[in-house]
Amino acid sequence: MSESFEQLLNEYDKTIHSGEVVEGTVINVKPDEIDLNIGYKSDGIITRNEYSDDNTLDLTTVVKIGDTMEAKVVKVNDGDGQVLLSYKRLAQEKGNEKIKDAFETGQPLTATVTKALNGGLSVDVEGSRVFIPASLISDSFERDLAKYEGQEITFIITEYNPRRRRIIGDRKQLLVAEKEKNMEEFLSKITVGDVIEGTVKNVTDFGAFVDLGGVDGLLHISEMSWGRVENPKKIFKVDEKVRVFIKEINGHKIALSRKFPDENPWNNASQKYSVGTVVTGKVARMTDFGAFIELAPGVDALLHVSQISKDHVEKPADLLKVGQEIEATVMEFREEDHKISLTMKGKDESGDNSDADVADVDIEAVAAETESEEA
Repeated sequence: MSESFEQLLNEYDKTIHSGEVVEGTVINVKPDEIDLNIGYKSDGIITRNEYSDDNTLDLTTVVKIGDTMEAKVVKVNDGDGQVLLSYKRLAQEKGNEKIKDAFETGQPLTATVTKALNGGLSVDVEGSRVFIPASLISDSFERDLAKYEGQEITFIITEYNPRRRRIIGDRKQLLVAEKEKNMEEFLSKITVGDVIEGTVKNVTDFGAFVDLGGVDGLLHISEMSWGRVENPKKIFKVDEKVRVFIKEINGHKIALSRKFPDENPWNNASQKYSVGTVVTGKVARMTDFGAFIELAPGVDALLHVSQISKDHVEKPADLLKVGQEIEATVMEFREEDHKISLTMKGKDESGDNSDADVADVDIEAVAAETESEEA
């Protein structure tokens, strides 16, 4: 009994001041108010507005009777004989200290995105707000910032001026640094020729960017297939798994290929396309000097305009059209240059090719024309 009286006496004699931080125990909680026993002659009260910026928050969902809390004294007497406290202001002060320390030391912070704004993200650091501009959110353009709401992100503080309410965060620097680290680690583990599985990240007119596990490589349109590829977007889709091999490493640039050597259609070409062999193919494309015939994916042959018919032909389009299937005879095969020349001049109505005139074409001149056309 004497201890209780002594305790009451101490509470009566105890003095507190505005701005002081006190600790108390929750003795009552309502949706819009928390009552604290702070060891003073009067109880402390925390209103909803002094607990959070959320005007719809039900305080009974965040604290319960018996919980211990710290708060900052706003008024010693709120007019009703109670001490007005603020949990929010104390949290903001602690948040500001944490932000200031992070700014001075360069240490990253991890916090929750509270709102996506037109120009960036608002992030809550223990009650204090940090703004991350859209240009500093990612190392690539981000169109949909709303997807970050409610997510925890890590960033650094690049500007700290609380008086002007200007606290700026930067997430991009960390992402770039992480990519650099991943790149160095990845490059130390791979060599040219390694076969690897990746995921298509983006498809353009000139190729596809493939995620190799945190590091991107470029699969150029010319390396997608042994055959001709007109439009990469018709072959690959984003998030598709692809098997590729490392063709070239140039600094941090990784060139990929799907033209596996063991699948090279020219490997057995000398047997399939020896001189005098009758072959079937489709007209792939035409120029003024001839038509290119696809004998197999990746194997094209030249049918020079002078070899289309025994009669004079002004231009290939007079007798042929793209996609048309034709039958011709191999008149020259150059394996080292991957050059095949065809003729249709020896094919008469009976189907006899024995009289094919192979002397009409200067193969060196045709090859030069072909290279010029392909360039």
